[in-house]
Amino acid sequence: MQKLKVFGANKLKGQIKISGSKNASLPILAATLLSNKKIILKNLPKVLDIKTMLDLLKSLGSKIKIKNNQTIIDNTKQKNFFASYNLVKTMRAGILVLGPLLAKYGSAKVSLPGGCAIGTRPVDIHLKAFSRLGVKYKIDHGYVIANAPNGLKGNKIRFSKISVGATENLIIAASFAKGNTILSNCAIEPEIKDLVKFLNKMGCKIKWISKRTIKIIGVKDVKEIFYSVMFDRIEAGTYLIAAAVTEGNLKIQNIIPEVIKTEIDILKKIGSKIITKKNEVQIIGNKKIKNLNIRTAPYPGFPTDLQAQMMVLLCKANKSSIIQEDIFENRFMHVGELNRMGAKIITNGNKAIINGNINFAPAELMATDLRASVSLILAALTAKGKSVINRIYHLDRGYENIEKKFKKVGAKIKRVN
Repeated sequence: MQKLKVFGANKLKGQIKISGSKNASLPILAATLLSNKKIILKNLPKVLDIKTMLDLLKSLGSKIKIKNNQTIIDNTKQKNFFASYNLVKTMRAGILVLGPLLAKYGSAKVSLPGGCAIGTRPVDIHLKAFSRLGVKYKIDHGYVIANAPNGLKGNKIRFSKISVGATENLIIAASFAKGNTILSNCAIEPEIKDLVKFLNKMGCKIKWISKRTIKIIGVKDVKEIFYSVMFDRIEAGTYLIAAAVTEGNLKIQNIIPEVIKTEIDILKKIGSKIITKKNEVQIIGNKKIKNLNIRTAPYPGFPTDLQAQMMVLLCKANKSSIIQEDIFENRFMHVGELNRMGAKIITNGNKAIINGNINFAPAELMATDLRASVSLILAALTAKGKSVINRIYHLDRGYENIEKKFKKVGAKIKRVN
């Protein structure tokens, strides 16, 4: 099993180009199942979750070629509607093929999803919404077995809770439903806006009619398209925090600063100097870090996927801070590892109280999930000496060439078997 050796403490300096968004690519890849024509996608990140989704599409009958950083998907002979546990077990996004398969065939058998052990990911919100489109379903031996004998029929659906996955699944499915569908209390993450943009370019008829409400007019067919996926805002946020925690000076490129305005504003509040340009953000870390209380929330709030990284930064703040985790109930698993490095963090339910003025000490560490893995790298980058991070396969699910990008800006980091 591979591990990372990290030698601190260096100030990061230079430029980092951000990859395509994992969280935008996954629903877009699922949505390609609607098409019987060729689709060319650009800017897919080279990460494990994308490979898993491509393998899932292949298992469903899609023909896929990767050429010159473009992914060509041909579904002319795609006829399978069974998504196996073996392919869905490592990522929650596997459930997103349920919508397009039901829309296309009126039938699907999809394994319940897996992913990081950061909390329950109930699919009941998806299933209740599908039932409003005329879907009958049951869960049997870990599989969702769903049928729409008369095809999907448009309806008014209000999500009981804001859910990124359910919003994506229903947008995709309703694109082929008969008549009109109104979805309200939708998630509005930039990745969902990117999915809508992709589907509309393909010939679907989707329109935002208020902040969290979407109108979808069902279509019967779509066209061949070329599409470039948006940048990864979580990767961008991770490197911004890396610059802040190491008192570095980084230019984060290939991004749209407005999309990560919340993160930029928070980093300014804690003392970082930030200069924004059209497709770039420069961040200069400050030795004095101000304390701050943060709560995670659906977009445009502070993202749960940056909570672990921000916790590392707040360990260096001048006073104590509080992070309230309002998205997942089990997302403080990195706390024990950070405390082993000298942090003083106390958890109480969904709150973490972070005492500041900490100098991290190097240690042997164990990664527990995707974002926790990278938070341990950030802490190790500030610790004088060698840290070793085990179980880094989590990292490869969501960060493209992470050690190469860190090395390029002055980090001493090495992958070993």
